[in-house]
Amino acid sequence: MTAKIIAVANQKGGVGKTTTVVNLAASLAHHGKRVLVIDLDPQGNATTGSGVDKSSIESGVYQVLLGEAEVKDAVVRSEAGGYAVLAANRTLAGAEVELVQEIAREMRLKNALEPVLNDYDYVLIDCPPTLTLLTLNGLVAAEGVMVPMVCEYYALEGISDLVATVRKIRQAINPRLDIVGIVRTLYDSRSRLSQEVTEQLQAHFGKQLFATTIPRNVRLAEAPSHGLPALAYDAKAKGTLAYLALAEELLSRK
Repeated sequence: MTAKIIAVANQKGGVGKTTTVVNLAASLAHHGKRVLVIDLDPQGNATTGSGVDKSSIESGVYQVLLGEAEVKDAVVRSEAGGYAVLAANRTLAGAEVELVQEIAREMRLKNALEPVLNDYDYVLIDCPPTLTLLTLNGLVAAEGVMVPMVCEYYALEGISDLVATVRKIRQAINPRLDIVGIVRTLYDSRSRLSQEVTEQLQAHFGKQLFATTIPRNVRLAEAPSHGLPALAYDAKAKGTLAYLALAEELLSRK
């Protein structure tokens, strides 16, 4: 079985994309799945959140995109998370400029992943919050997009922009791309606004809306500063249990 490749994306920042990538990866690994996390954001937060020192990266996603390294040689292990990481740091910002002149520049990640697809069950791609060439590489490589979102009205506008982007990429480059699901993050079940936005999401997206919600949780917010997924930091925290439930829901959607 080849890996299921999921890009975690939202053109709005601060919605928990990286938190979702790191903790979903750790939760899938906890369920016995072989997982690769690809950090496509030059800030490298998924890298540090996985316990990998981004300043010590010799080969990472930057070298892979430029054809200077192969994925199998560039991945490192997240000991805390139990998954593999294709790491990123600030040098990745330069890839945008360097790839502009290249032929099929939006296909670089997809082509690089092909030799290792049998080595993993899931590949999770942490995309930058803007639609850059890096994000485009992630969406072209993926077969599905997971969208973390906060239940606010402005978030609904952002999600409609992303759906339009996914549709364009599906028509032009990647016919298999689709929305895997929408995850409500930083969720407050007592908020009337959260309930109203949820109703709108259910009306528009139906089964694509994950039933699992990720609550606001201090332990979830603290974990990255220790270089740990929440599962390794506090296995009993509400946020940790929510991501374990999200992993189970994703696995049940085959």
